[in-house]
Amino acid sequence: MEILSIIFIFILIVVPAIPLGKYIAKVYAGEKTAFDGILIPVEKMVYKGIGINPLTEMNWKEHLKTLLTINVIGFPFVYLILLNQDWLPLNPDHIPAMSPDLAFHSTCAFITNCFQQHYSGESGMSYLSQTVVMFYCFFLTPAVTLAAMAAVFKALKEGTTTKLGNFYVYFVTSVTRILLPISIIVAVIHVFNGIPMTFEGADIITTLQGDTVSVSRGPVAAFESIKQLGLNGGGFFGVNSAHPFENSNFLTNSIQNILHLLLPIATVFALGFYLKRKKLVWMIFGVMTLGFVLMLVPTMYSEIKGNPAISAMGIDQSLGNMEGKEIRFGSSASAFWSITVTASMNGSVNSMHDSYMPLSRTMQLIGIMVNSFYGGVGTGVLCFFISLVLTAFISSLMIGRTAQIFGKKIDAKEMKIAMIVFLLHPFLSLVGTALACAFPGLTLSTLNNPAFHGFSEMIYEYTSASSANGSGLEGLGDNTPWWNITCGIIILIGRFIPIIGAVAIAGLLAEKTHLEDTFGTLKTDTATFGFILFSFVFVITVLTFFPTLVLGPLGEYFSTR
Repeated sequence: MEILSIIFIFILIVVPAIPLGKYIAKVYAGEKTAFDGILIPVEKMVYKGIGINPLTEMNWKEHLKTLLTINVIGFPFVYLILLNQDWLPLNPDHIPAMSPDLAFHSTCAFITNCFQQHYSGESGMSYLSQTVVMFYCFFLTPAVTLAAMAAVFKALKEGTTTKLGNFYVYFVTSVTRILLPISIIVAVIHVFNGIPMTFEGADIITTLQGDTVSVSRGPVAAFESIKQLGLNGGGFFGVNSAHPFENSNFLTNSIQNILHLLLPIATVFALGFYLKRKKLVWMIFGVMTLGFVLMLVPTMYSEIKGNPAISAMGIDQSLGNMEGKEIRFGSSASAFWSITVTASMNGSVNSMHDSYMPLSRTMQLIGIMVNSFYGGVGTGVLCFFISLVLTAFISSLMIGRTAQIFGKKIDAKEMKIAMIVFLLHPFLSLVGTALACAFPGLTLSTLNNPAFHGFSEMIYEYTSASSANGSGLEGLGDNTPWWNITCGIIILIGRFIPIIGAVAIAGLLAEKTHLEDTFGTLKTDTATFGFILFSFVFVITVLTFFPTLVLGPLGEYFSTR
């Protein structure tokens, strides 16, 4: 029954994602939508307020300059609030200020959509920080990547052009027409399911035993909706969506699971509607879904089967591996969540990944390592675009055909950028882990587990930071200057270089003369190319990370056989 419910939830993701993708394509193409009468006046006020002309088009370099400027301006704003939250208003529970290194890491994580947290939400941030900083970044970060994705759409559609629309227009409409409406609807559902929405401080309750307990609360309903929709993943509470005030029942759990994949899948279909290439998009969706299923099935099997060490003790495992999981969700729904968030770069958790079986942890890591089986909001399409370019070029060389994509020839410049982007993620993850191993005096004391499991905690932390996922194996005591500073730097590099690379490649392709397909052109919308693409993405990524998987979760798995 639980498996059938998961299949049903996945159907509920894909079915609305198709019309939503069509709607997103219309928004970025500037076509009429049903909400124009309400939203156009609001958007005009915003454009006037920030002093930009929405009709002015930008080239790809101007798009990137604007993208980086928005984030550079936001960095000190977020950092200073976190450093001074102890004396600023909206702090009824008297939360202390963050240390400089923790504030640096948190700021890096917040402005990049990573939201890797080295603090406990309810005791680490005031209401001002949660509402101003987190809400600001919850909308900023997905809107930035959606705007970059829209510029890539424009570049791939046009024949030969240097004008790729206006970044500010893409950014504003991403908020007003996509993120805000959906998040408001979900927030209302959350309120009616018992998720709090208040600015009052912690409440004091008396238990049946007569003890008094301080229970934190806050404006969680609105927080949770945009957190999941925008794939931000940061938790209002320390245990994230395992907390009943973030995720109260099976209905909210299902809705939040839908949000994990809704925009990543919808943006894939938006690409097809925008470019009018439906066969190509179904091929991309098929490759992504195949990878997702191959990660999901072993995880669910492993968690439903339970822990063999506990079974050997004669303890009932009929509910599966329930360590670190909420009974109201069960092992199946928790396993499904763990793969949707690692495949979509969400990073939120409704159970503790550190307590999963080693094979499940391997699949979670592979989802973060691949970084494009659905991927993030906007970034999923951008990362997959890089893989598409590389696969088209390599496949063309292998069979002696013209290396081109979307009617544009792929040259050395595009390939160099694509290779840098593709290799950056494993480079950052592996170098970070190697440095952590090289300085055991700074890192070993922060591990809660030795041997294979301890190594898994380290590689998971840096891979999560590099991919902007944000989840972690919380056996790791990561709130130290070492982890805060190294992860913060990796988060910044791992976030912006892939976006810059994808926009640059699309911009360079847009400037070239459009070539009509001939007999010698490699078709990129066929099942054969899809198989090659899947093999390239999965095999190359797994081989790159395979030694770390052997030293981590796979080593732990085989040591228990």
